[in-house]
Amino acid sequence: MYYTFYNSPLGEIALTANEQGLTSLTFMEGKKEFIQPAAHQKRPDKFKLVCQQLTEYFKGERKVFDLLLAPQGTPFQQKVWRALCSIKQGDTKTYTWLAKEINNEKAVRAVGSANGANPIGLIVPCHRVIGSNGKLTGYAGALGLKAKLLMHEGAQFKP
Repeated sequence: MYYTFYNSPLGEIALTANEQGLTSLTFMEGKKEFIQPAAHQKRPDKFKLVCQQLTEYFKGERKVFDLLLAPQGTPFQQKVWRALCSIKQGDTKTYTWLAKEINNEKAVRAVGSANGANPIGLIVPCHRVIGSNGKLTGYAGALGLKAKLLMHEGAQFKP
């Protein structure tokens, strides 16, 4: 199990991974500190491809990430996170759309909770889910960061 940091134009990002792939991506802005997960070693060399693709994304050269991902979550959360990956850069979707996408239209609140529990922010694009009124709703990295990501991607939303 490994970790490193990536300095993005939107602030420092903490990355963790295991042998199966990336396990988390966390924007550190507003966080007090990064607490090294137990049994994780600092190994920047394990994140070369992730960092390269993040650099391309922030330069506007990458629209789709091509990385091995290994998020830890329940089967329901995993289903929601897979559906999130189908939202293209520049698009936004609602929680209702997401619930329909996983064939569980009545699970809008559970979908919102799973969206909020996404450990691989940005790459699993939970920031592309907005309210049905077109306004920004909760984001683990704060609404200001969500707005910056959506603006970077050219997405439409109401401030």
